[in-house]
Amino acid sequence: MNNISQLRADKWLWAARFYKTRQLAIKAIKNGQISLNRGVIKPASNLKIGDAVSIKKGPYTTTVEILQLKDKRLSAPLAQELYAETPESLQSRERLQQQIASQPKILREKHKPDKRGVRDNLAIKRGEST
Repeated sequence: MNNISQLRADKWLWAARFYKTRQLAIKAIKNGQISLNRGVIKPASNLKIGDAVSIKKGPYTTTVEILQLKDKRLSAPLAQELYAETPESLQSRERLQQQIASQPKILREKHKPDKRGVRDNLAIKRGEST
């Protein structure tokens, strides 16, 4: 475990706590939400120290550089030492958070919306005026 030079992508994503289980990591890789050095990746692809991994979750894309390889799941503070997020990724994530915060909030109703209410909510999400 100490001197690992390569490690499966799904195992590292699980150990670094990006996904709760290895199966979820495998599913994300197969759905194209993970890329390695801006290329295609498979669950059994080997990661090395220094590789750049892009992880897409929801509207956010996080790009990290691998600093350490561990095949065991660690506590959250120790897992954060396995990678470093790139400055470009931090800036783009902060910009996206500001854009999302500036969007109008969808009105939450106490009852189930009718057909018109559903259409209005979808139009607000898409940024259309009603």
